[in-house]
Amino acid sequence: MAVSRETFLTLLLLSLLASAANGQLSTSFYDRTCPMLPGIVRSVMAQAVFQDRRMGASILRLFFHDCFVIGCDASVLLDDTQTFTGEKNANGNTNSLRGFEVIDAIKTLVEAACNATVSCADILALAARDGVVLLGGPTWLVPLGRRDARTASIFAANANLPLASSSLSDLISLFAGKGLDARDLTALSGAHTIGQAQCVNFRPHIYGDLNIDPSFAALHRQTCPAFGGDGNLAPLDLQTPVSFDNRYYQNLVAGRGLLHSDQELFNGGSQDSLVRLYNSSTLAFFTDFAAAMVKMGNISPLTGWPGEIRLSCRKCYRSSLCVMASLSNGLLSTVVVLSLMACMAQAQLSPSFYVTTCPNLQAIVASSMAQVVRQEPRMGASLLRLFFHDCFVNGCDASVLLDDTPSMIGEKNAVTNADSLRGYEVIDAIKSLVEAACRSTVSCADILALAARDGVALLGGPSWTVPLGRRDARTASIAAANADLPPVSDGLANLTARFAAKGLSLRDLTALCGAHTVGAARCANFRPHVYNDANVDPGFATLRKTTCPAAGGDATLAALDATSPTRFDVSYYRDLMARRGLLHSDQELFNGGPADELVRLYSTNGEAFNRDFAAAMVRMGSMSPLTGSAGEIRLNCRRAN
Repeated sequence: MAVSRETFLTLLLLSLLASAANGQLSTSFYDRTCPMLPGIVRSVMAQAVFQDRRMGASILRLFFHDCFVIGCDASVLLDDTQTFTGEKNANGNTNSLRGFEVIDAIKTLVEAACNATVSCADILALAARDGVVLLGGPTWLVPLGRRDARTASIFAANANLPLASSSLSDLISLFAGKGLDARDLTALSGAHTIGQAQCVNFRPHIYGDLNIDPSFAALHRQTCPAFGGDGNLAPLDLQTPVSFDNRYYQNLVAGRGLLHSDQELFNGGSQDSLVRLYNSSTLAFFTDFAAAMVKMGNISPLTGWPGEIRLSCRKCYRSSLCVMASLSNGLLSTVVVLSLMACMAQAQLSPSFYVTTCPNLQAIVASSMAQVVRQEPRMGASLLRLFFHDCFVNGCDASVLLDDTPSMIGEKNAVTNADSLRGYEVIDAIKSLVEAACRSTVSCADILALAARDGVALLGGPSWTVPLGRRDARTASIAAANADLPPVSDGLANLTARFAAKGLSLRDLTALCGAHTVGAARCANFRPHVYNDANVDPGFATLRKTTCPAAGGDATLAALDATSPTRFDVSYYRDLMARRGLLHSDQELFNGGPADELVRLYSTNGEAFNRDFAAAMVRMGSMSPLTGSAGEIRLNCRRAN
């Protein structure tokens, strides 16, 4: 059954909103103390899944195996100590659970942004959700506020984790003990639409059970002999092993469940009708799976004073003073630069460009941006704008960063840039760190592209894989900047033409303008709109006039999105629909023209906006880059070598 993702997400999010906060958990728990958290988790997970699509299933399984043992308290992440043997070597976990290094990498970035604030348990809950979404599955609101356990128990893990040999009655009983009903069991088992299993776990089913398709059994015997090969892997869903869909249930109906416990769900028992429903309706499966994940995430969380906030997800002392894990640069950079290994080269750019020559690059940029945005959230918007104003003038070549010289007047003092662009010192600081790690290797243009992406993610927006390999311009032109950068007075026709000249569509234009959900604008730029235009809400215009007089005060700032000025969300489009766009060029997107429908879509569908924005950023970032032997690698982003 084909499902409209937009329709599904709208219904699902509405249904979960009222019931998301169970116990003492709340979806808004970190809104004030760590607003960058969702963006950081999403960014690292996007990189991890891009490199290894199986990782989405691994993190989901890690969360399941955490929650089913005493509760969702990150106990599964703890290494063994002299005083306890933890859960990592329990029967259902040893040589099987994976993804610990991904959680470590997320935790390191979160600590840089919000020290001693976010639990490992909450990071794992968010990462599990994002892994599902990245593989095409549903999303849900994650209640937060868990604290971390100070200990773990191999005995509790052995007693509580379901086995591949479990019968349906055993499974129902085990789930009931966790407050989950048979419907939750059947929906959560659908997680086996992704991931793999070891031969030792499915051997008894393919050799000993009768309720299995003979050809399916014969196929898997080729990789899982009767003796030996215990660690050999097979996909739980042979058809689409890295897509989160309803094929798992199609397999069960056909007698092709890989594990004994899988096929028990469709074996003439109480769950047959539900399996048939999920087999025929992806929407029903996604809805029930998301609801069950919220329920499972609320199994016995530590909240309030119990437990602690670990600084290292792998260890904690009984004194409750956690110590920072000695995470090697090699391990951290491996995780943070996972996205570089993909093959999506545009022009002559490639995500893997610096894999061997500067493997720590993305870790350096991500860490620096996390610190900067934590100190001043507006800087995320400033770096994004700096990248836009670079790319639109002769391509993404870092020409906007060049200071004037006796022989050249650069772009910094162009009409739309003078006394307005900012963040140069952030790029300078990142460049210094990168040069210390990889001398004369990484361009300022690539640093700016990565910093813009990370700024968006840190403010709660989407992440994307950045094609790299740009080189830096040796010169800049104020005339080109004045000619190419769109003024705030542009109408929709002019905007569309300008973007089309850069190879960007109306959809790209409308999505990229969503960057104005963060940042601020000067009175000089929005005065004509609030004083002269008719398509502006009178109350909104009056409010803005109080800080932007008809004459004077040109540099006075106002938030482009007054609702959530430091959160990358869809409020900008809602403002446009209410005629509260701050700039004339903003409101032109919703003024009875061809962009109206896109504005309506983005105003209600954050995923559609995030997806289109990320895609448009990649396209914009690939405009006329200098590559190969063109340009140079500047040692100082402010001047040519």
